[in-house]
Amino acid sequence: MSLGLYHYLREEWKERFTSPELRSLWRERLIRWRREPSIVRIDKPTRLDRARALGYKAKPGIIVVRVRVRKGGLNRPRPNKGRRPKRMGVYGYAPAKSTRLIAEERAARKYPNMEVINSYYVAEDGMYKWYEVILADRSHPAVCNDNELKWVCDPKNRGRVFRGLTSAGRKMRGLLKTRGLRGTHKHKWKKKQREREEKRRHEAHRGARLIASDEVRERYHHGDLQ
Repeated sequence: MSLGLYHYLREEWKERFTSPELRSLWRERLIRWRREPSIVRIDKPTRLDRARALGYKAKPGIIVVRVRVRKGGLNRPRPNKGRRPKRMGVYGYAPAKSTRLIAEERAARKYPNMEVINSYYVAEDGMYKWYEVILADRSHPAVCNDNELKWVCDPKNRGRVFRGLTSAGRKMRGLLKTRGLRGTHKHKWKKKQREREEKRRHEAHRGARLIASDEVRERYHHGDLQ
């Protein structure tokens, strides 16, 4: 059986650091990308196979944006009062979001009339990481008439990247991790819904305790439960 184009594109991507020609090509690209603005719209994806797998189509209303995000943690101002070095609170602060989600949010702010479909990793050096974000115009007829992309035009999907509904956002929320059947998010949702119906779940704030149902409280009051 003959192999397709995307197979060879994936193989080339895997060998980008082992081949001398590809290594020099990526070095030239990173030198050029460092001098560009942090958010740049590009004509076509750098990784076509990955972009097509995540929903990209070469049609009007779909664009690709390359976003540069700084690597590393965060620093806080050093206190000017007396403290132990342990209590300075300067180091060890990292953003709760992944750099890929930060790149998606910055691209969404740059193009407010578009919605983020997905994103993928492109390159990195000692200071920056580059991601390419796929965006779709939610009011373009070519997008709204496409059976695979018309969900973007639904008003309930507005601002999905800021609500943690993209792949990077769901990964940050822990919805893509699985530790067996009981670790899947569907099992968690069913468990929470069952607790709501039994009035055993208090959701006033994150990590709140469970409130027992009326039957459990009555049994506890009569001494059946300790």
